[in-house]
Amino acid sequence: MTAKTVYSGTTHNVGGANGSTRAADGLFDFQLADPHPAAENFFGAAWSGCFMGAIGLAAAQKKVALPEAPRIDATIDLLMEGGEFFLRAKLDVTVPGIDIAVARELVDIAHEICPYSKATRGNIDVEINVLEPAFA
Repeated sequence: MTAKTVYSGTTHNVGGANGSTRAADGLFDFQLADPHPAAENFFGAAWSGCFMGAIGLAAAQKKVALPEAPRIDATIDLLMEGGEFFLRAKLDVTVPGIDIAVARELVDIAHEICPYSKATRGNIDVEINVLEPAFA
């Protein structure tokens, strides 16, 4: 069976003091100071965006209505030990309007569905927390 490409993203990056990154489709175009943490921020944004979609898919599979969109705070750490660089990730997930146990189940399923979760599984330390919604 041949895999079907659902979406493909292309970026162009230039490093140095006047570094930049831009998406070929024009979605973003940023100037980057050198050194910069853009890679960790972009990775966190991409992973959490994908993960939110996976939560929606998990909810549909379990026939759970999501009264509000999930919220994710993603922290991607660039670490160094013994001269080697590596990443660590933490996703703090809130699914408003859903019982915390149901939210945990949806998040666990989403972690199995999400392509970014699959790509990082076994490669970096990942902590996923399901948080109670904060009420204002």
